[in-house]
Amino acid sequence: MRKIEDIIKDRILVLDGAMGTMIQRYHLEEADFRKGWFENHKSPLKGNNDLLSLTRPEIIKEIHSKYLEAGADIIETNTFSGTRIAQADYHLENYAYDINYHSAKIAKEVADEFTKANPNKPRFVAGSIGPTNRTASISPDVNDPGYRAVTFDDLVTVYKEQVHALMDGGADIMLVETVFDTLNAKAALFAIDEVYEERHTSLPIMVSGTITDQSGRTLTGQTTEAFLISIAHMPLLSVGLNCALGAEMMRPYLQVLNKKASFCVSAHPNAGLPNEFGQYDETPEMMAKQIKSFLDEGLVNIIGGCCGTTPDHIKAIADLSAHYKPRLMTTN
Repeated sequence: MRKIEDIIKDRILVLDGAMGTMIQRYHLEEADFRKGWFENHKSPLKGNNDLLSLTRPEIIKEIHSKYLEAGADIIETNTFSGTRIAQADYHLENYAYDINYHSAKIAKEVADEFTKANPNKPRFVAGSIGPTNRTASISPDVNDPGYRAVTFDDLVTVYKEQVHALMDGGADIMLVETVFDTLNAKAALFAIDEVYEERHTSLPIMVSGTITDQSGRTLTGQTTEAFLISIAHMPLLSVGLNCALGAEMMRPYLQVLNKKASFCVSAHPNAGLPNEFGQYDETPEMMAKQIKSFLDEGLVNIIGGCCGTTPDHIKAIADLSAHYKPRLMTTN
């Protein structure tokens, strides 16, 4: 099978869409998050979507399959909150390894099925490494600005466990995503680097930041260019943006990455901004029309969807991007 580093030179690769949006369609109850694993657990678990890789793996497999059928080249593991830190809210710290291992294993099995059916379109699994629910750069206590709820070393420790488990489960790529605090991301990258050294192997790395509003900055105050500079020491497959913004609002920040990044550029925007009910209203056609501007300008090498996107959105994006060449690499 061709390496993704070679394939990405030839065509735009398509990333999948939202996992949470699809899970909502199943109208799951508390029992679904406990089945076979956590029947006697003391805390409520409904909403901890990562657990479904353990308790309802058939649902996660079906969602992966729908995205691959829609044309995705890369599917993300169901591990956005797969660290001990994030799982501590549910008193499930000791299940972090299991969540990541089984999530990667499910995704890899489905991806391999599709690759076997069409070897000319190999499918890849990106191990999703989320930002955790804590920030290393900002104090959560307005009365104590020097306080930190988590340290860099704490983050490195939990991220190393996550990376080991994702690799053991068969992930092809490490995806550090939805970065709102670059210090958290740097801890994840440090952890990945250490794991690679320990295992004497390496996988491609994607990093995707989040511009939280129209100020053009991350939650911790960095501009897009500053975010890029902060992680540019790593040999990345791609750097990009996801979440928070719809495609139209994300475009100027992708233009910055296009101009400055020496890596491939990725984008997986939301289906617009949420309405007053927290729902996303952009149809696949509306979103594809906005993403067409990315493609016309040659801004991206990898394109997909985040919150509110479905297999229908990904199909529209995949059908459109098939007619375009990938972004040309810069030497800046």
